Amino acid sequence: MAVRLTKPWQPVAALPTLHGHLGVFQLANASGEVVFIGCAGGQSRFGLGGEVTARLQEFSDATQFRVEITSAYASRLRELLMAHVADHGMLPTHNPPMRLGRISPA
Repeated sequence: MAVRLTKPWQPVAALPTLHGHLGVFQLANASGEVVFIGCAGGQSRFGLGGEVTARLQEFSDATQFRVEITSAYASRLRELLMAHVADHGMLPTHNPPMRLGRISPA
């Protein structure tokens, strides 16, 4: 499995295809810059569909998304955040500050 999320970006119009799965997601602006990385856990209403919809409404600059279905959403979220910091030197714009470990993705 790749450390980075490599699935293609989906437009907002594809939201109805998301279901109540557990997993992680990334939101990006029109130029493809990741602006938020989040997850749908066991307490999320409507799973990935509900979380992605809520965050797209919250962040007006987010225009596309991609998801990964996984039951290991908590560790995968931290892994994606660490990879983003390794690549860009900081967390995505809308993620709150948090302490993370370090990862050196190839």
